[in-house]
Amino acid sequence: MPYRTRVKICGLTSVADALMTVEAGADAIGLVFYAPSPRFVEIEQASNIAKALPAFITKTALFVNPEVEYVKQVLNHVDIDLLQFHGDESAEFCEQFNKPYIKAIRMQESTDLNALALEFKKSAGLLLDAYIPGVPGGTGEQFNWSWIPDELELPVILAGGLTSKNVKQAIQESSPWAVDVSGGVEASKGVKSPEKIMQFMQQVMSTVE
Repeated sequence: MPYRTRVKICGLTSVADALMTVEAGADAIGLVFYAPSPRFVEIEQASNIAKALPAFITKTALFVNPEVEYVKQVLNHVDIDLLQFHGDESAEFCEQFNKPYIKAIRMQESTDLNALALEFKKSAGLLLDAYIPGVPGGTGEQFNWSWIPDELELPVILAGGLTSKNVKQAIQESSPWAVDVSGGVEASKGVKSPEKIMQFMQQVMSTVE
């Protein structure tokens, strides 16, 4: 059976966009619980999006250095399957919520992914994003994919500046378990473009032999 790279569309802010994303073939959606982000969602808004989704879609909650109580509040009110931590959270912090989690890494040439895979060994994967000083994620910038080692103990989720124009090359060069896109499929910040999502999914599907 040919392997298909999984796709997460992040930064969803409406039920309509979430359903459109799923219909296009995405495997997971991301809800941003980080107030400075233009894609931030309130708990009630996120709950409505999560309730509208069909089975087998991974609902991901994104946090940046959150308070413990805020994460618990989100989990109490929103049907979340996976946590995503984009700040300086320790492995101990990420593991305390009894939910699968992924840890975002802001990539630099000196980043030791093998050491990070050991540090966050209980995570479901490492999400690799571009490093921009002072910006925790969603930069729309691409990093050098050659920095990713061929062998890594954890699944790689590739993010950072992906669009329909480069995602095929990204998959061919780095063979990630999944790709994560937000700004690259938007009409405006927080509003997804059906055309861009379809084009993105077509490029991902074209990598299946």
